Amino acid sequence: MKGMLLTASLLCLCAGVASAAQTTLTIESWRNDDIKIWRDTIIPAFEKANPDIHVVFSPSAPTEYNAVLDAKLKAGTAGDLITCRPFDKSLELYKAKQLISLNTLPGLQNFDAVAKAAWSTDDSKTTFCVPMASVIHGFLYDKKAFAELGISVPKTEAAFLAALDKIKASGKYVPLVMGTKDQWESATMGYQNIGPTAWSGETGRKGLISGKAQYNKGGFLTAFNSLAKWRPYLAPGYQALAYPDAQNMFAQGRGAIYPAGSWDIGTFRQMNPTLDLGAFAPYTIGSNKCVIDDHPDIGMGINAASKNQAAAKTFLSWVASDAFAQIYANALPGFFPLANVKYTLKDPVAQEFVKWRTQCGKSFRSSYQILSRNANPNNENDLWNASSQLLNGTLTPQAAADMVQKNLASWYAPQKGK
Repeated sequence: MKGMLLTASLLCLCAGVASAAQTTLTIESWRNDDIKIWRDTIIPAFEKANPDIHVVFSPSAPTEYNAVLDAKLKAGTAGDLITCRPFDKSLELYKAKQLISLNTLPGLQNFDAVAKAAWSTDDSKTTFCVPMASVIHGFLYDKKAFAELGISVPKTEAAFLAALDKIKASGKYVPLVMGTKDQWESATMGYQNIGPTAWSGETGRKGLISGKAQYNKGGFLTAFNSLAKWRPYLAPGYQALAYPDAQNMFAQGRGAIYPAGSWDIGTFRQMNPTLDLGAFAPYTIGSNKCVIDDHPDIGMGINAASKNQAAAKTFLSWVASDAFAQIYANALPGFFPLANVKYTLKDPVAQEFVKWRTQCGKSFRSSYQILSRNANPNNENDLWNASSQLLNGTLTPQAAADMVQKNLASWYAPQKGK
């Protein structure tokens, strides 16, 4: 009897030691819409492979995340893992020594320079967040409408405009579903969608940073000229059409083409599961090779004050793996892992978007790295304003380009006098 009690006591003691040995990691994030996916799918997969590490996903509201995170970091109560917004906000955290360098992290070699740019120092020498996913720009279309009107997927600007003419002539569908009320769509799904092909992707984007390229010359002006051609094909009253209004219009089958980001795939799947959704890449302009806007959206780094950095590195190495990519890409269709690893997508429209990575060059939004560090004027906000005014007919392409360039040159040294 005493032997049995002793054995039971030892078992309890061992269980207690095992429990105490388990490390708990807490993730800070703004993606509170992903709570169920993280808790039911992503975290269980990691914990199954790493039973000695327990992970807690603890998001804040997106609009409050920056302020909440800053307060927690100052108070020493922030989680071990910090979900990183792209570019300047995360760079500020690294410069403040609140994020650590991940240069030696196993798995970081799975990412190319474009993928790491949003979470690296300006000289590209230090990466401080693991790139998790990007969104890709392009066009969604109603396959039923295209079949009905006998339209093929356009690959060139001429074919794109011809398709719009045919749709408009039919009178059955709005050719291009996008409004200008919120402004950002005009730049994000308009100018930044078709622009990278016009300005040769990374060559043009880096040219703006170095001062070799300007918004009112070359490919950047060409993109404004191309965007202006959309105006006759937008919905009646498009100036008052907000982003949710455009989503509703397209989901109801009232429009043929929707300038999009891949993040809208999941939205339309929910809004109208019967919509026969298709996608095509940004059309080419002139003889330029196609370039897609493969825009970095979300990364993850390690809180410099974390006492569990070894476990946190284990988690981030897993985030850089094909196992994570497979789970994440299918749990959130339209958010594409940035790691150069093998994974398969179940959603056919998501498959179409990610296929463009092998067919086209890739870059990201021209205003996001370095060029929007000034509060007023701000390059990103200027592009919203200029692109929406262009589509509203209150600015010509040259005037829109001149406005953006003048404001950038007013504060950014490499562009002064250009």
